[in-house]
Amino acid sequence: MHNDPLFRKRVVVLGFGRQGRALARWLPRLGARVVVSDQSTPELVNGDLSAFGGVEFVFGGHPESLLEGADLVCLSGGIPLALPIVQQAIEREIPLSNDAQLFLERCPAPVIGITGSAGKTTTTTLVGEMLKRTGRKIWVGGNIGDVLLDVLDQIQPDDQVVMELSSFQLELMTVSPRISAVLNITPNHLDRHGTMEMYTRAKAQILLHQSPDDITILSRDNASSRQLEMLTQGEVAWFSGNEMVADGAFLAGQRLLVVGCSSPDRLPHVVCEQDDIQLRGHHNTLNVLAACAIAGAAGAPVDAMADTIREFQGVAHRLEVVRVLNDVTYVNDSIATAPERVVAALRSYEEPLVLLAGGKDKNLPWEEMLTLALQKSRHIIAFGHVGDQIVDKVKALSGSLDAVTRVETLAQAVDQAVKIAQPGDVVLLSPGGTSYDAYVDFVQRGEHFRQLVMGL
Repeated sequence: MHNDPLFRKRVVVLGFGRQGRALARWLPRLGARVVVSDQSTPELVNGDLSAFGGVEFVFGGHPESLLEGADLVCLSGGIPLALPIVQQAIEREIPLSNDAQLFLERCPAPVIGITGSAGKTTTTTLVGEMLKRTGRKIWVGGNIGDVLLDVLDQIQPDDQVVMELSSFQLELMTVSPRISAVLNITPNHLDRHGTMEMYTRAKAQILLHQSPDDITILSRDNASSRQLEMLTQGEVAWFSGNEMVADGAFLAGQRLLVVGCSSPDRLPHVVCEQDDIQLRGHHNTLNVLAACAIAGAAGAPVDAMADTIREFQGVAHRLEVVRVLNDVTYVNDSIATAPERVVAALRSYEEPLVLLAGGKDKNLPWEEMLTLALQKSRHIIAFGHVGDQIVDKVKALSGSLDAVTRVETLAQAVDQAVKIAQPGDVVLLSPGGTSYDAYVDFVQRGEHFRQLVMGL
């Protein structure tokens, strides 16, 4: 590693979360001199710091003195560009980077990058499963699963990497994957990015640095994704649930088809019937179409797509059926951290719903979601930081509080749901807010919901 540009360089890592820990493990292998800074205290940090030999730690804040002699500043996902020390680094012209950028700069294998406001994890997982059937070694990670820096030294040139990328990672990027996909862009993370323009600009980084030989996959059905075509350098393929496309994947009646660069001979091929999809909701049909377009562009044959679709049962915390008890189905959709994702979940069910909504607000509009929730739900149970806001908006929309109950915690919400639900109902945890008012992340929230339901 002595020939790496970071050899003997001083690297400051801001944030000691999942990505920060991966950086603290990987950078010393290059011979970098690493200091990690976190707002937390040593007592609140999970794990044994002795495992990070040679790494200097600064807890309790991000003092400006960290930047003295720094050659690079790496940001964990939770660190915003607006943080004062980041702005100071920019003023001093100290380069910024993150785990995804460092990985892409060094990965010897072709990389498929997937981003979007919703559906990233399901689509990324599907693409990985489709490509595994080709016989190549496939690595799946990024914003999900493994932080890929941890396995970088194991990846070979003939392998293939499928990488989920968040807007937080992308806003710093100056490189793009060989195949890039933007599934959709809808209001999300405005508490972090400020405006839709800035959020869209972050997402666009996934394709801005491609070469003319690269491929971009975009949604024909999402206006913000579609408009990115004007920024692309290489070939563009599409996916659509509403119209035929000449290159990519589309729904024709009840059949999924691939054509163009996503097809083995560039001719139209039927992949499967829509009924073969095991996942609920039109949004998941779009995720499957996107996966077909992406995996096809990466060389997956049609039968690999079809077999994967027929067997794929979904990803945890995404409309995950936890249990059926007394003819009531309990569903974990903890991933729904924006109201628009709740809309997709609500539209996936014809059964009467008891909706558990809440968490921490991201400065996003709730009216559309709650209007639909009032139409489709027997009752709404509001919990967490945003609970009062939900109650106020339900009263404004319906003129009463009959359809909503306010509780503080998720455990209390489950207790109320058990009392309200009737046989044939679905109790749906689809919060619409982030988990950060009470949990480390949406996974921990979903696991707690699962524990609560299994304990009934």
